[in-house]
Amino acid sequence: MERVPILKIGDILLVSIQLDMSDQTAIQLQEDLAERIVATGCHGVIIDITALDIVDSFVGRMLSTIASISKVLDAETVVVGMRPAVAITLVELGLSLNGIRTALNVERGMELIAASRADEWDEAADEEGTDTTATA
Repeated sequence: MERVPILKIGDILLVSIQLDMSDQTAIQLQEDLAERIVATGCHGVIIDITALDIVDSFVGRMLSTIASISKVLDAETVVVGMRPAVAITLVELGLSLNGIRTALNVERGMELIAASRADEWDEAADEEGTDTTATA
């Protein structure tokens, strides 16, 4: 069975899906990713689907499940590299991918995660009554 590689880039795990996802490969990816999130403490997951020409309901559900697992483990998921035909197919299948943010490419996905983490830090500081802005 082939495994999907999971790369650590800073505080983000990058998953690049380069093969057709069988049921077993998807289940293994979910388990591997959950273990890597816990082991690394990463707060972001980017799933690159640039290589996928077709996304069916199975892959759509798999992406939603991965996002849910990641969220429970305190990591935000961003799906990147979605082709227009894939986006149209997902909408036609009625899969809205709730809880999953999307970006055009890996760079924008990383920016989304960084901005989201910065917002969380600002909110936490506000709750504690501390100022996170730098003064000159």
